[in-house]
Amino acid sequence: MKTKEELKDLVRAKYNQIALQTRSENKTSCCGATGCCESVDYTIFSDDYTKLQGYAPDADLGLGCGIPTQFAMIRPGNTVIDLGSGAGNDAFVARALTGAEGRVIGLDFAGAMLTKARLNAASLGYTNVSFVKGDIEQMPFEDHLADVVLSNCVLNLVPDKEKAFQEIHRVLKPGGHFCISDVVTGGDLPEALLRSAEMYAGCVAGAIKKDEYLQIIRNVGFSEIQIRKEKVIIIPDEIMAQYLDQESLQRFSHQGSGIMSITVTGVKR
Repeated sequence: MKTKEELKDLVRAKYNQIALQTRSENKTSCCGATGCCESVDYTIFSDDYTKLQGYAPDADLGLGCGIPTQFAMIRPGNTVIDLGSGAGNDAFVARALTGAEGRVIGLDFAGAMLTKARLNAASLGYTNVSFVKGDIEQMPFEDHLADVVLSNCVLNLVPDKEKAFQEIHRVLKPGGHFCISDVVTGGDLPEALLRSAEMYAGCVAGAIKKDEYLQIIRNVGFSEIQIRKEKVIIIPDEIMAQYLDQESLQRFSHQGSGIMSITVTGVKR
């Protein structure tokens, strides 16, 4: 069993590799920089951003599992924090909603992703979008900074999800809210998937049960919690078969424990 810090190092290394490739390379090589096809297609959960205002193709690596800005109620002049901001995809869409008078701050702990995001922001000429290095479990931000917190398919990768939501609560202004897209499960994942480092970095093995996820949000003090969107994620059998034998695969397929993405909102009172 890997330690919390080992899991973080695993995710950081994988997403630094992914940052050096294009979306199409990440898709066709399955696990991106490793060049093997014995792993996860990291774009398998992604939604189509191409028609959204603020969309920047160079920032879209296809790593999300929803479009959190769709339900985030971002207003002109808002301060927005995007957790696990990657190459800047959601941050730039958020900037189109805040306008030039607002502020968008991306947080990521992968150096190569931060470099890519900063280059993208510079090429777009944005002076009110910044990208900061830091850990979601211990954000380098003052209390009551943000009107809105976003995250897209990232918190499932954070070992201590309760600590992450406590930090989200801390950095939000009173009356502020979050909108998060993430991967959850309908039940217990097979042990073979939980042991897989690659599936952890690919946003599967780190997912927890939906009910448990929502209870964590309640526990840290958020109110008006709503699931805005939910979709079942189908992982191809040829990928699952790398971790499960035929009997286990059939059992997993029929026991209703499925993998899904949800987009959830909550308000700090």
